[in-house]
Amino acid sequence: MTDSEHGRAFPPAKSVLVLVTGVTGQQGGHVARQLLRRGHRVRGLARNRDSAKLKELEGKGLEVVLGSFEEPTTLQAAARGVDAMFLMGTPAAGPEAEARQGIAAIDAAKRAGVPWLVYSSVSDADRATGIPHFDSKFEVERHLRGSGIPYVISAPTAFMENLLLPFQLSSLRQGRLVSGTSPDRTVQVVALDDLGAFVTHLLENPVRFRGQRINVASDAVSQAETARLLSELSGRPITYQQIPLEALRQQSADHAKMFEFFEGRGYTAAIEGLRREYPQVGWHRFREWAAEQDWPHLLS
Repeated sequence: MTDSEHGRAFPPAKSVLVLVTGVTGQQGGHVARQLLRRGHRVRGLARNRDSAKLKELEGKGLEVVLGSFEEPTTLQAAARGVDAMFLMGTPAAGPEAEARQGIAAIDAAKRAGVPWLVYSSVSDADRATGIPHFDSKFEVERHLRGSGIPYVISAPTAFMENLLLPFQLSSLRQGRLVSGTSPDRTVQVVALDDLGAFVTHLLENPVRFRGQRINVASDAVSQAETARLLSELSGRPITYQQIPLEALRQQSADHAKMFEFFEGRGYTAAIEGLRREYPQVGWHRFREWAAEQDWPHLLS
């Protein structure tokens, strides 16, 4: 059996070349930073060079290649000669486009001879949730399983960093935390630093993780707890306001289904098991992550 057939084990001391898609986004950017910090060579796929994040990563050693999911030949060219690839979808394009692009990207990776692929899905997408942007990722997962490429699926929960998105910060500045879950319903969350470190561990260990699917979370927290903690850390009162499900449904049927899922089964990542098994990740509790943010400045 060749190295390409069963995957290659990458000792941390050995620098390997990894293609990272979505390198200017949250996940891809954190994965690229962690890989570069570990001494690996990183090739980042980008549509253009007009990005401050891209320039920052280039300063750390990132090799930029231009291409897009809509042009699989550019992705195939970018993937040629790499030791591993981190693939994530583009949910902003919509579920159908995300599935189409993800499948085309896997086919391009196969043609390029990629020997090890980490696909970023979403926690519990394999449980028939009926959530369109979960189901589209699972469609890509199914295609990956049949592709013949050695793979592992990283399936993160919601990001702690979602609190830093412009629409959420705007509400927080007005003293309101808004979401669609009940105040005391806990939802599993992951810090992007943790996710980047965990994905890097997956990329470095293809023999150990081949064929696995791992739900990834750092902690679980309720919106009521979040509001109390943000009030404490920011020095200003913040109250939680639940958005009615019907109002969410009018905005997006997809997101309404997701919040119904949160209220029901919810994510099922084995948080304490992950902490025991992979202590090198340096997992954050939500309180620890929140304490690292400059809330007085963010909410000023």
